[in-house]
Amino acid sequence: MKTILAPVDFSPATEAVVAETARLAKALPAKVVVLAVIQPPVITSEYAALMENSGEILAAGEKNAARRLTAIEDQFRAAGVAVETMQCVGAPIQHIVRQAASADYLVMGSHGHTALYDLLVGSTTHGVLMRAKCPVVIVPAVAKPTKTPI
Repeated sequence: MKTILAPVDFSPATEAVVAETARLAKALPAKVVVLAVIQPPVITSEYAALMENSGEILAAGEKNAARRLTAIEDQFRAAGVAVETMQCVGAPIQHIVRQAASADYLVMGSHGHTALYDLLVGSTTHGVLMRAKCPVVIVPAVAKPTKTPI
């Protein structure tokens, strides 16, 4: 049985990634591994007061991710797709690429940031795409609704 890795960040793109992954898993058939990478808070010395709370912030993030992963797992099971979930803490690109080494396919979302944003902040999807050894399916960003003139 093939394996599909689906990294999620619980952004609005996650719903589309889950749907596309389920379609691909049914077509192959394949088992799905849903991965959430929790990034620890970045704290500089200017925010020393926050350093004391960084463990609590990280624990809250892990607890929230576990709850949301359970909901996603339930969606896959309801669709008849074999699924397991994983979560880890650290840099998303490295964790995703490491897990993708044992996957047959990788399904990721694109947030649709501007080129300037990606240049300044970086793009996890782009970083993974450049390093992954398996085929990568990029699910485009969900179109933002446009305002209609009154």
